[in-house]
Amino acid sequence: MADWKELIFSGDRSFEDLSEKVFRYQFENNPVYRIFCETLGVDASGVLMGLPPHYPIRGFKDTMVTCSDDQEPDMIFRSSGTSGMERSEHRVIDGELYQRSALQGFRHFYDLDNAVIWGYTPGYADNPDSSLIWMINELINQDESGLSRFLPLEEPLNRGEIEKVERSGRQLILFGAAFGLVDLVEMGSVQLPSDSIVIETGGMKTHRREITRKELHQRLSKRFGLDKSRIHSEYGMTELLSQAYATGGKWFRTVPWMKVTIRNPDDPMEELLAYQEGLIGVVDLANVHSCSFILTGDKGIMDRQGQFQVLGRWNPKDLRGCNFLVEED
Repeated sequence: MADWKELIFSGDRSFEDLSEKVFRYQFENNPVYRIFCETLGVDASGVLMGLPPHYPIRGFKDTMVTCSDDQEPDMIFRSSGTSGMERSEHRVIDGELYQRSALQGFRHFYDLDNAVIWGYTPGYADNPDSSLIWMINELINQDESGLSRFLPLEEPLNRGEIEKVERSGRQLILFGAAFGLVDLVEMGSVQLPSDSIVIETGGMKTHRREITRKELHQRLSKRFGLDKSRIHSEYGMTELLSQAYATGGKWFRTVPWMKVTIRNPDDPMEELLAYQEGLIGVVDLANVHSCSFILTGDKGIMDRQGQFQVLGRWNPKDLRGCNFLVEED
């Protein structure tokens, strides 16, 4: 078996070469993905004609998407959901691979070795199989100062704990889902150290109403006493093992082993041009043991530098087709 961790994360091979290698491996070893490709008329050489077919994310709810159905996974991640809802299931064969993707990916954007990580995760905390909880816990475990932790739920931030972080000389990085952070700041404004970073992980609908990302960032900036450039976003999901980050602003960037494209919703094999609105497609090479080529349920746009925006969940009634051009800014 190939040393996938070395191949994916070393940077020694081009993304295109690795995509082809991963595609062939998954075509041969993932029966669900192979049937999907063959239904579209794509065989093992299909990668040579462009990006391989993107498997609809819904499939993680309906089928076991894995290249190793006879092997016990190191962990199984499940999406959150209310009672009775179908939940996506991602069988992670190699837990060390996800750990390396999460940590090396975070370090691609942030100075983890000088950070204090706080997690505020209501909703996710009730899901013991949450990939987000697992990732934040791994980030917390990298801090030898003892200051990193999950925050107690439904309690305001403690000024004394913030002062401990300030005295340590480390940078505070606060992770939280959008609805949780809204609840947190509504318990009372607390001035965070000026170099702090707040990373919201999506989930723009609360139990009360929906909030836009722009409105969310403005509110967090004001209530935490931070410049708007200190409010960041993370894009990840149960079905992926890599994350993208928007480090101030609305444009997300990916790690080197992840690539995002915008797909035509009427023909997902077609990649749209810059600033055309469509479905977000992801190639996540860290998903090597499940499926690396994913068609998400999110709509978005991409700029000419490969950065992308998330415009919410895709609804066929809302998407205005591949002729809609979003104004460049």
